[in-house]
Amino acid sequence: MYTPRLHDKYVKEVAPALMKEFGYSSSMQIPKIVKISINQGLGEAITDKKRIDTGIEEMTAIAGQRAVPTMSKKDISNFKVRKGVPIGVRVTLRRQNMYEFFDRLVSVAIPRVRDFRGINEKGFDGRGNFTFGVPEQIIFPEIDIDKVTKINGMNITIVTTAKTDKECYALLREFGFPFKNNKKS
Repeated sequence: MYTPRLHDKYVKEVAPALMKEFGYSSSMQIPKIVKISINQGLGEAITDKKRIDTGIEEMTAIAGQRAVPTMSKKDISNFKVRKGVPIGVRVTLRRQNMYEFFDRLVSVAIPRVRDFRGINEKGFDGRGNFTFGVPEQIIFPEIDIDKVTKINGMNITIVTTAKTDKECYALLREFGFPFKNNKKS
């Protein structure tokens, strides 16, 4: 049976390294990645309905899983938004799809960002989750640059079972996540 490369890496390298670093008494205490959520806000979709369809196609290609539109929850007159109107696209990845996407993100997509110097460590939420933004969707090799009408960024949230930011940072560092100051804690 097929298992993603990063899942094998977690079992063979990451989990033992975290067990040693934090001195866990049980293997069930070792933090692991639960899911990855990708969100893209498409504000111009209010006037151009095709932007949502394009966003869904691009996000589906990037994630390898069908994306769904996000609907506005209330009316906001200043932004000409009505309740129930699509204003973005999202997808949540778990298990194999999650590991495949994370592998492509770390090894292929993030290094393609222009003037890349690492991802800032300020995206931790205090509960062991990490959120960061990607400035443009064209860093993913699945996107055909010639067909892109508008460059959009996206937010990517990595949800883990880590109890603290330090544990989450160590988990992502062991996976080879490119932080700005990739230091041993």
